[in-house]
Amino acid sequence: MSPESLTLLAPSIPLLGTILILAARRHPDVREAVTLVTAVSLFASVCALYPVVAGGGRPRIVLLEVLPGLALFFEVEPLGMLFALVASCLWIVTSVYAIGYMRANKERNQTRFFAFFSLSLASAVGIAFSGNLLTLFVFYEALTLATYPLVTHHGTAKAKEGGRTYLGILLATSIGFLMVAIVWTWHLTGTLDFRSGGILHGAAPPGVIMALLALYAFGTGKAALMPFHRWLPAAMVAPTPVSALLHAVAVVKAGVFTILKVVVYVFGFEALQPPVMTTWLLYVAAFTILAASLIALTRDNLKARLAYSTVSQLSYIVLAAVLANQAGILAGGSHIAMHAFGKITLFFCAGAIYVATKKTEISTMDGLGRRMPLTFLAFFVGSLSVAGLPPTGGTWSKWYLLVGAVEGGHMVLLGVLALSTLLNVAYLMPIVARGFFLPAQDGWSDGIKEAPPLCLVPLCFTAVGGVALFFFPGPIFHLLGLLL
Repeated sequence: MSPESLTLLAPSIPLLGTILILAARRHPDVREAVTLVTAVSLFASVCALYPVVAGGGRPRIVLLEVLPGLALFFEVEPLGMLFALVASCLWIVTSVYAIGYMRANKERNQTRFFAFFSLSLASAVGIAFSGNLLTLFVFYEALTLATYPLVTHHGTAKAKEGGRTYLGILLATSIGFLMVAIVWTWHLTGTLDFRSGGILHGAAPPGVIMALLALYAFGTGKAALMPFHRWLPAAMVAPTPVSALLHAVAVVKAGVFTILKVVVYVFGFEALQPPVMTTWLLYVAAFTILAASLIALTRDNLKARLAYSTVSQLSYIVLAAVLANQAGILAGGSHIAMHAFGKITLFFCAGAIYVATKKTEISTMDGLGRRMPLTFLAFFVGSLSVAGLPPTGGTWSKWYLLVGAVEGGHMVLLGVLALSTLLNVAYLMPIVARGFFLPAQDGWSDGIKEAPPLCLVPLCFTAVGGVALFFFPGPIFHLLGLLL
């Protein structure tokens, strides 16, 4: 099959999977088999594109000519290749986990759940393969709409309220800011295509460049920069597999991927020079990193703590992007993968604890590590990855972020990143310590044990994956090196 055909096939697979899942609604085993086959097929099709892109190719296929010179089209470049690989790989383990979680909790509306899950991955791959800003915007909005039913899955008043916050903030920022930035870019340059070196250099004065940077940064609400971050904690009313989708596989990664892609292919490094052009956004990201970490320290609900941790971690990637140097792009791009494996492990562990014990508050988890050692060991590994400590892949993205800050002359950011690492340890490691070393407070039964295998195996896999990325980061940095 030609690379162009594979480029079209990849997002089509989860679309077809959505239809087949709905058709199998009366046969749960068939529905779940379709989900897994769809996930594996998507990953295989994306992997088949890797040698082409890693070898310097950029498969392209036009979907629709909207106006003369303006089309919806896919073009697979290295950054999109990386995002698609991460999303499609983790969809497999998330699907396995979701089957175990939904069965164990006897969740209602499981067919709708798996159908919209598949539709969300189609949207995510569409974002990854977008060849211009128009295509990216269409699939960006599709992802928002596809994930809304997942956020409101339980149908309770709290779920509906969280869904309104989720939908309201993401649509308001994308329509109010991002769409304006895209139209303004079209007006200035006459094109929306992603091009190496950017399309805005020399097309606008510095003041306009700074205004556009603000519109793109805050218009990409999925990146959760403060003050447009509340949608993310609000979405924690969703089932844990959805939280994993939001935080590791699709939604937030689509946000920071968009910012990275806009910096590399719309602005370009030269348009963001001198550094004063981006300093204000660096400090917005730095504030978000520290403020969200401090809020995380105050949250007793485990998923809420992890949600604010994600808000903080996303701004690592925003900060890396607007450093506008080679080390920053290596840091931001690699953190998409490193954070994905670390954070999905933490959410899988939170869900496994809930399945096994129905506990959601950290203060009630004392002693659970002795009954669920694999889960709490995986949580420890995920915590190391999120904190950027060896032997996990997060070490490399944190390292390049420090190097990028030094190269850019932003020495104060070294202090921000060091303090952030300490805060990561402060809000994550006590959970592990309480689980293994404190006695149980509420007399929980000796019958408590690890979650079912369909929940346990995925979290062990992603924990091992986080360690593997420390020792074998080569393919990631090879792809990112093609951007430089």
